[in-house]
Amino acid sequence: MRSSRRAGRSGGHTAARRAGTCGARASFLDEDETTGDHAGVKTRALASPILLSLSLLSLLVTVAGSAHADEGMWPFEIAPVDRIQKEHGVALTKDWLDHVRLSSVRFGNGGSGSFISKTGLVLTNHHVAADCVGKVGNAAKDYMAEGFRAGPDGDELKCPDLELNVTVAMQDVTDQVRAAKLPSMSDADANTAIKAAMTGLEKACHDQTGKKCEVVTLYAGGRYELYTFDKYTDVRLVFAPERSVAFFGGDPENFTYPRFDYDMAIFRVYANGAPLQPANWLEWNAAGPKEGDTVFVSGHPGSTGRLETVAELHEDRDLALPFRLAMLREQIARLDAFGRTGTEANREASAVTFGLRNGQKALTGYLGALKDPALMKKKSDDEAQLRKAIDADPKLKADYGKVFDDVAAVQKRAATLYKRYALIETWSSSKLVAMARQLVRLPAELALPNDKRLREFRDTNLDSMKLRLQAGAPIYGGIEAPLVGTWLETIVETLGANDPLVKRVLDGRTPARAAQEIVAQSKLFDAYARRGLIDGGADAVARSTDPMIVLLRTIDPDARAVRKLWDDSVEAPSRTLGTKVAQATFAVRGTSVAPDATFTLRLSIGTVKGFGTTPWATTFGGLFAHATKADPRKLPQRWLDAKDKLDPKTPMDFISTDDIIGGNSGSPVVDANGKLVGLVFDGNITSLGNRYVYGDTTQRAVSVDSACILDALRKVYGEDALANEIAGSAH
Repeated sequence: MRSSRRAGRSGGHTAARRAGTCGARASFLDEDETTGDHAGVKTRALASPILLSLSLLSLLVTVAGSAHADEGMWPFEIAPVDRIQKEHGVALTKDWLDHVRLSSVRFGNGGSGSFISKTGLVLTNHHVAADCVGKVGNAAKDYMAEGFRAGPDGDELKCPDLELNVTVAMQDVTDQVRAAKLPSMSDADANTAIKAAMTGLEKACHDQTGKKCEVVTLYAGGRYELYTFDKYTDVRLVFAPERSVAFFGGDPENFTYPRFDYDMAIFRVYANGAPLQPANWLEWNAAGPKEGDTVFVSGHPGSTGRLETVAELHEDRDLALPFRLAMLREQIARLDAFGRTGTEANREASAVTFGLRNGQKALTGYLGALKDPALMKKKSDDEAQLRKAIDADPKLKADYGKVFDDVAAVQKRAATLYKRYALIETWSSSKLVAMARQLVRLPAELALPNDKRLREFRDTNLDSMKLRLQAGAPIYGGIEAPLVGTWLETIVETLGANDPLVKRVLDGRTPARAAQEIVAQSKLFDAYARRGLIDGGADAVARSTDPMIVLLRTIDPDARAVRKLWDDSVEAPSRTLGTKVAQATFAVRGTSVAPDATFTLRLSIGTVKGFGTTPWATTFGGLFAHATKADPRKLPQRWLDAKDKLDPKTPMDFISTDDIIGGNSGSPVVDANGKLVGLVFDGNITSLGNRYVYGDTTQRAVSVDSACILDALRKVYGEDALANEIAGSAH
């Protein structure tokens, strides 16, 4: 869904989350979905204003037997094949699962995709591709507005900092990770030992295979998996439509249905300078799905919160969500003002403001769900029934009788740290702040043994971090100044003008003036300046007079201190308590449900169907009937010119009951034969509540129809060769 798009990332922990570094459930909406904490447990306070938090547990707390048939985002290694055959009549073989898994792609900048040809073509959403589309464009070539076609618009364009991953292996390493926790250890020491064990396993895997390796926590520590990935960094843009048709209807129609969006884009992966020839890719079903078909979504959902305890939900509702939404509103207002200053300013700001607005709408939906008395009553009743069952069993009561009260106590402790920890350690939409934090910490962390470092600086993550730090992707001062200014103002408002850190940071200036001076004088816009700091090591960082480096050097001791406090007093006990809640739930309700999402590959099962009077699909005819001559429903001229070439009955977008969340954007929708029939790009507004409780009455995943994609490539864009490459790429 669209909430996979990010406008910013945290400096210190984004890479850590992407690599499965964090430890324990600590409530609060804290993670950006596309770089979720793969430890499967919530620990980070406020990674990004765009994306959404991780769940604390990995077992859906529902009354036994009450789960919906299609509920669950399943790791491929534990996909419920027997249930799927019984309920849908589809027999998924190991070969089918392996083929779909190896054809599926994770976008490192957020979202999902899939190989769709034997020549390395990758399909995803336009809004996932927008980061690259914006970076390869410029004032003379606004590819976001005009679209891009390799050939007519030039060569396939290399994305400067995009990494794609394919999940090639999964190994159960539960015993190895758990062995790191000794009975005599405190929660804090055990937490440190477990993370060190994860780092060691990843390093050994990388040294043996040469591949990217991540330890993923499932079921709140009930299971640990070592995932191995193929990694690709030579990724080139092949095709992107105009933003106006990719995001047709604009923000007013975001998270709604019916929809008429051509939200797709195509890349090509290269290896050793030549197009990759993947062993697996998805064949194209040119007819698309039919109403009533069973369809599967293979993608990388970022996070869900279905097992948060009631105490944790209260903190999300009453503290984290309102805090983040307030910052989003201010950022949007300031970037809107900047975008109105000129055509180029609007181009520079458009991708960021899109992400911010999208995040605002998504988080507003999550907050609305938590304010729904019916949802909260369901969660409260579920928890009360679980606690009653625990209390009725003397053994369970002795082991787990206090666990929910202990979780609530940790939540109170976390609430006292949350805002400071979030602001100075884990959150900033500014790219310069994120990069400066990493540059300041890199020399000190590299001086430590691998298993003693902050997790985001472990050996197996350094290549990905340096790719982003050293890339020549453009960074715009007109965007950075308001983002840094908003961040500094929020720090002052939250911590107080008399806070010693605030005084050191501002040095007598207002936040707005400090931001303007820091951004205007910083050299970190230049990739060569960043590379010089990396190559120069500790001396270069210590001697640097770059004001952004000076700012992060000033903040770093306080940020490290609050991170240590959070890790020891919140993350560590939350890891222990999360495992206990999971164990208690297993004992009472069994384990036949999926773990929560962790931005690792999952399979969802659903049915193509509408609801009430809402149809299962929209059509080209509906698109033209819905269009106007004004934004946000103004079609590009080439679409108006091609109207008579398109069959008005051809399905355009369709809906299904597949269980998705942010991070699933760009996921392929495949049929029972493993052929591609659609491309996930959104959920409707009622599906936002699925973050906490899955439903399938009106909640739907929204996808672009495969028939629509090919038809428009041929008849609107004249891309017959590209369409033939896709349609003719049979195994």
